Amino acid sequence: MNDQLPKQYRDILIGVGEDPEREGLLDTPTRAAKAMQYLCNGYGKRLDEVVNGALFSSDSDEMVIVKDIELYSLCEHHLLPFIGKAHVAYMPTGKVLGLSKIARIVDMYARRLQIQENLTRQIADAIQDVTNAAGVAVVIEAQHMCMMMRGVEKQNSAMNTSVMLGAFRESYTTRLEFLKLIGRSK
Repeated sequence: MNDQLPKQYRDILIGVGEDPEREGLLDTPTRAAKAMQYLCNGYGKRLDEVVNGALFSSDSDEMVIVKDIELYSLCEHHLLPFIGKAHVAYMPTGKVLGLSKIARIVDMYARRLQIQENLTRQIADAIQDVTNAAGVAVVIEAQHMCMMMRGVEKQNSAMNTSVMLGAFRESYTTRLEFLKLIGRSK
């Protein structure tokens, strides 16, 4: 752990008017530092290490979808969480990616200070880079604590972002099939 983080969290406690020597806060700077490092552990991961060679030959050229992948990230503007789910699809061209690797790719990028728009793009680009797919689609639906706990305080708001690459961008039919399969189109 970065030795400076607990001290910096202690300074934050003082800055908000708390007493870091109060019983309930004695270990808070260390706990908060560990939590932040965990929530930002995506910085220590590389795409090739996450995939770890789990790319397998396949004759399938049909859409592969992994939906409802939970994600937890921190808004880079307020350092508050946004929580949601990602739906990821790709159309293989001779290789398929190990199923758990898709969720691991989502986690790798989500565990960085982030905005949802960029997160969606990073996941799509990573899947494209790894698989050389004919197309990639990513939809993320998330609730942002920076909008729910502060500012406009809208408790039932959700943000949806999408990135469509290749066949998903070029073909309305392919895009519609994906959206129907994830329950986002009638």
